[in-house]
Amino acid sequence: MYFDILTTNSNQWREILTLIKHDIYQLPEYVALEGKRSNSIPQAFLAIDEQKIFFVPYLIRSCQNILKTDKEILDVISPYGYPGILLSEAAKEDHNFCGLALEKFRHSLQEQNICSAFFRLHPILNENWHNIFAADALFANGTTVSIDLKLPKEEIWSNTKSNHRNKINRCTKRFGLTTKITKLSQRLDVFCQLYEETMARVIAQDIYYSFNSEYFQQMDSEMSDRLYLCLVQSESGEPASAGLYTECGGIVQAAFGGISNNFVRQSPSILELDAMRWWAKEQGYQYLHLGGGVGGSEDSVYKFKAGFSKLRHPFYTLRLIIDQEKYDYLVDLKARSHNIAVDELKQSNFFPAYRAPLTVDMKQ
Repeated sequence: MYFDILTTNSNQWREILTLIKHDIYQLPEYVALEGKRSNSIPQAFLAIDEQKIFFVPYLIRSCQNILKTDKEILDVISPYGYPGILLSEAAKEDHNFCGLALEKFRHSLQEQNICSAFFRLHPILNENWHNIFAADALFANGTTVSIDLKLPKEEIWSNTKSNHRNKINRCTKRFGLTTKITKLSQRLDVFCQLYEETMARVIAQDIYYSFNSEYFQQMDSEMSDRLYLCLVQSESGEPASAGLYTECGGIVQAAFGGISNNFVRQSPSILELDAMRWWAKEQGYQYLHLGGGVGGSEDSVYKFKAGFSKLRHPFYTLRLIIDQEKYDYLVDLKARSHNIAVDELKQSNFFPAYRAPLTVDMKQ
């Protein structure tokens, strides 16, 4: 077995992606952008045995910025979204190879002084992952929703809940809203304005505030051919909502969106998703992946998405303790610094436990 650690400027990174099914989250330019946003080091681990390929992108973070310690301890997390771990078709048939590759990966992380690793698996590309790897490190995080674009248009429409269909018709016939699908670069300023307006309105979590106009400009600069904007506007041309979508390997992802304060009651995003699914089907793409609820819960966000399709995907995270001694040290340090019992942190849903917010029961 051959294995290596790749950087985002490695030619081999791009060559490997030509051999396995992937999404935008595994592209080197995306992982590099995420590294810059989160002040972390982007890498990928590769294991190959003939036609069997194991490939995983990740970000290396320092733990010193969250805990006061003189020890230089690192941990690993997936880039934002659903990067998962990619396997070639031959690798999926050889569970021994997968297990050995994962052990090699763990060993390489340990050699880099990494104590834990958290990976968000891809709901579509990593579907059946629980049948390949041991279940003890997998954590079920609910389900996500996607639209199967291979279905006939009539079936896609009939799978849409009646309440959604009524709102779609109301947007066009009563409110006179129209849609336009274009490249992000053409209306980047409008998208950024609506996104920031929405984040301020809903008082979003800190992670979302790190996605700002500078980030989207860099994203468009690096991946403009993968980014599409669906804009909903009034009869007078006033922007009502804008959704940013990515496309790679036949999978369209609903990435970011924003709604104008002046059009919240009209629910323009429902018309936006409707237009995007018909456009994506016309392009010959396979799936429009909408994602799930906040933290994997079946909240109002999830129910909104579920109204468009009956197709569901289990969403798993992979949680690995690479160095138990270092991990326990950080958990103990976190507990003492916040006067919290160590067992309370370890029994929480958050991983790694030493990065848990003060409300330790919150989900990832």
